[in-house]
Amino acid sequence: MTGMKQIEKFLKKQTSTLTRSRVDKDSFFPGTLKRRPSASKILPFLKDAVPGNDSPSPKDEFSSDLGCLENKWADTDDELTSPSLSSGEMSPNGSTLSSKLWHFSDTPENIVEHVLEGLMETPKNSIDTEILLDDFLLTHSVFMPTDKLLQVLHKQYSMGVAGKAENYNEVYPELKKQKVLKIAVDWAEKCKDLLLEDETAVKLLKDLNTIAKKDLRLYPNLKEDMSRLQRTVEKVEIRPPEDCSCLRKKQIKPLFRHFSRTDICLQQREPLRGTDEIFCRIYATDHSYVTIKSRLSASVHDIVLSVAEKLQHCEEESKVPVHTNLLLVAIRSSGEKTMFRLDEDSVFTTLGVNTHLFACTKESVESLVPPPAVERLSHEGPEINEVNMMEMAIQITAFDWELLNCVHELELIHYVFRNDCIRKRTANLELVLQRCSEVQHWVATEILMCERLGKRVQLLKNFINMAAFCKEKQNLFSFFAIVMGLCNPAVSRLCLTWEKLPTKCKKLFQKFESLTDPSRNHKTYRDTIARMKPPIIPFVPLLLKDMTFIHEGNKTFLNQLVNFEKMHMVANAVRTLRKYRSSPLVLESESAASHFQIKAYVRQLHVIDNQQLLYDLSYRLEPKDP
Repeated sequence: MTGMKQIEKFLKKQTSTLTRSRVDKDSFFPGTLKRRPSASKILPFLKDAVPGNDSPSPKDEFSSDLGCLENKWADTDDELTSPSLSSGEMSPNGSTLSSKLWHFSDTPENIVEHVLEGLMETPKNSIDTEILLDDFLLTHSVFMPTDKLLQVLHKQYSMGVAGKAENYNEVYPELKKQKVLKIAVDWAEKCKDLLLEDETAVKLLKDLNTIAKKDLRLYPNLKEDMSRLQRTVEKVEIRPPEDCSCLRKKQIKPLFRHFSRTDICLQQREPLRGTDEIFCRIYATDHSYVTIKSRLSASVHDIVLSVAEKLQHCEEESKVPVHTNLLLVAIRSSGEKTMFRLDEDSVFTTLGVNTHLFACTKESVESLVPPPAVERLSHEGPEINEVNMMEMAIQITAFDWELLNCVHELELIHYVFRNDCIRKRTANLELVLQRCSEVQHWVATEILMCERLGKRVQLLKNFINMAAFCKEKQNLFSFFAIVMGLCNPAVSRLCLTWEKLPTKCKKLFQKFESLTDPSRNHKTYRDTIARMKPPIIPFVPLLLKDMTFIHEGNKTFLNQLVNFEKMHMVANAVRTLRKYRSSPLVLESESAASHFQIKAYVRQLHVIDNQQLLYDLSYRLEPKDP
């Protein structure tokens, strides 16, 4: 159950503090308006809470007036039917997908033949065969490495047709070569930029392209597929060399908290690749730091070497390996330490919101402490109570959409299976998950740093309003994060603050709690998102949880044969994300002078993610009862 533990650990990291909220709110939520305890357990696994009210239709429109917002959420107690698929999504193209094509187990090589035969024996553009091919291309890395796949395709393209010619005559060889090229090209197009990081795959594609060119005169019907393959190869070939200065300049990309230059914050987010270079601060034991430029995929050993060179820990005369002197350690704001192995790579995007990297000797690890909290408490950006909440929600949604579109479909599979058979990078997906934690703690931070009661009540109203706008824009990702932040026990214990919240706001927030209720496997959320039409920004951690359940609940191999029915279920879950992103997101933003300030602010939030520190701020605002 390793994979399940990983995603469970992430989700619990977002909500673990919520499970400790047991404050009785009867005093300020009269009668039936008591805040339901299930809201403090947003994402426990397979634990049902008291069923809540279903959410309203996604067509409901919200205005900036909270009274209007509350009315839109009234009278929504109708019982709805839970979607049949485990991920809460409809199957692609409306198909029931009951075909026997997916109910089989076989060796990887035979599965390739099975897909080829399916493409050859069914009409062109058949839904079932296209889905079968999509299933295979999305999941092949689970049971067949890329180089092995391309080698098998080479073999299938070149092998003889003995035993088949009698049935297919001269048409069969050409048709088979066509379908082999189709699989190769479809695979390359699905990989997109990921292909640029796999030199072996690029070489094999070029070899296949060379062979196909020679066959074109004998098999003229290969022209269309060969042209597609040729265009794919050309895209790879025009890539500038790795040591090209223009490429290095393009590759230096910002993560969330690396340098707060406004011009960097305002840049359109682009997908991160392992070859991209980033800036990162590495701290010493005295909290001084050096800034290094490193590849995103750099190994810990390479990072330590770069730091050692700057810190002058490594001398040419020294015969002692540098890794015996320096270690790379990540320290969370709570003081929790993680020591990296030298052979680990791509560690930058795995760090928490306020996690810092330290380079130190083995003897110094125990004495390491995170940088002073004062550094993280400085308030930057606009005053939230003075900002147009609609504009803030629009900018948050725009940034979430950029981050979501940077995630490659294959990253979902690599993330869920990575401890079993895959060691692929999932940087863009990890940044999305990091964003969830960031927004959640931002909400709590802003409320707990507001000392005046009146302003704090107004801030609470504004965040509820912002959640409503995110829901209206079908941004369920930040909607969840904002509600989770409001449910943080350090915030939920502020009885005086919640007591002064208008009744309409309380009712509205109760509806939001109902939507985030985990009862019956998040039935309310699944019913709500099933009624929405793309573009949609889903709550990505829940999609990953569904995929992990599929993975852990079904064996990948049955008697050493690939369980392709499981591959189909995994691919079907991935297609839900494709469906959500199938339409462009159009947002109307204000052209006011504050537009760029708000845009830069929401893209680089300053938050406190130390729960104990949040509690300290909370008790300072409203001390414990004697």
